[in-house]
Amino acid sequence: MSEIVYVRLLRKVEMPNSGPIYVKDIALLSCSTELKNRLEYLPLHYITKKDKNVIVVDGFSVIEKMAEHHKNIDVQILGPAQSIILITQKKKKAAFWMIAGIWLLLYIGAAMAIMNFHYDVSMEAVQQKLHFMLSGEEKEHPFWIQVPYSIGLGLGMILFFNHLFNKKFNEEPSPLEVEVFKYQQSMDAYMAVYENKVEKDDDVRN
Repeated sequence: MSEIVYVRLLRKVEMPNSGPIYVKDIALLSCSTELKNRLEYLPLHYITKKDKNVIVVDGFSVIEKMAEHHKNIDVQILGPAQSIILITQKKKKAAFWMIAGIWLLLYIGAAMAIMNFHYDVSMEAVQQKLHFMLSGEEKEHPFWIQVPYSIGLGLGMILFFNHLFNKKFNEEPSPLEVEVFKYQQSMDAYMAVYENKVEKDDDVRN
């Protein structure tokens, strides 16, 4: 009687740029301990320079590899049908001048965007009009409105993005994080279809 092996492929994993890819690197197995220990170390692919930076392992190739070595098993895939492997390279630390330059560009760009928006909607004229309606006096610079407005604008952006440098105020994702997550899902779906797939005829070095 065949033994059932449940396999749950990990959606995405990171691995170094050389060496073999074993079943345990990309999947979680549920079966007897003895069989699990044998299946986890089945090699699926050997990473080479030809693989560049992305490898996609299909669940069907995992099933075939297990069936080759163990005849009396019934493999059932749970969860994702493919596992995306990102090949990591050694990264150099970013130079301080580069970080400072990027920060300065973002700061200037954000400041220009805010100023252009306020110019387009005539915010200064609106605040002057508001001051006149509340006090009955005309004033070129109603600071009692402008200063709290400026402080509130900054605090509102901090609360909206749910970040102050590396600190998060709660566990809810910010709108930016949600958009990045959606983009990453689309990228993963694209890579699963079009990127470098491991087929059953690929050479595996034991």
